[in-house]
Amino acid sequence: MIYYNPKTRIIASTLGVFLGLGGLINHGIFEVLQGNVATNGFFIEAIGKSERFWIHGTEAAFTVINNYLITGIIVIIISITLIFWSIKFIQTKHGVLIFLLLLILLTLFGGGIGHIILFLPTWAYATRIHKSLIWWENKLSSRLRNILSKLWIYALVAASVSWIIVMEMGIFGYFPGQTDPDVILSIVFIFLFSAVIFANIAFISGFAKDLEEKQYS
Repeated sequence: MIYYNPKTRIIASTLGVFLGLGGLINHGIFEVLQGNVATNGFFIEAIGKSERFWIHGTEAAFTVINNYLITGIIVIIISITLIFWSIKFIQTKHGVLIFLLLLILLTLFGGGIGHIILFLPTWAYATRIHKSLIWWENKLSSRLRNILSKLWIYALVAASVSWIIVMEMGIFGYFPGQTDPDVILSIVFIFLFSAVIFANIAFISGFAKDLEEKQYS
């Protein structure tokens, strides 16, 4: 029997796109802007001093390449590939495995570190795109599934908006009514963890919706 969980796929694809955008915009582009210079270590600041908008706007990353320009180009290529793969191929036979490999490469080649807490659950849930959800069916009562199935799109929007805010604040450090950089940094972490929480809710709600609309052959 072949299972297909379309809402799970939509959620994984959407979050995969935003993870790719985070690597592209917050890291790859700024690393390229630092030019053909050595990184002087594996742990780098993707945003250099001349491009920085606020004191904590460094966008820490890890890279195995000792050159900002090459690191940035590789991150841009991986990020665009990740975005394209998330949209077109994540639901294919080896789609989720390649999705994981792209995210690992993104992490190793300068695409950031903070995204790990979002990409791990996204990958784990994405492995259910073509799997039976019988465990969730047994754990979620019919009434609870009915309630949760209505929430997946709202939770996905909330996770996406939270991630966009993290991306914006990571670069610009702007939050209405706040100028203290330490407070702003705390707000960044609040939205980062909010994105993860909403992503988990989105996937569980998506499972509920997929169970309500079972598709298999």
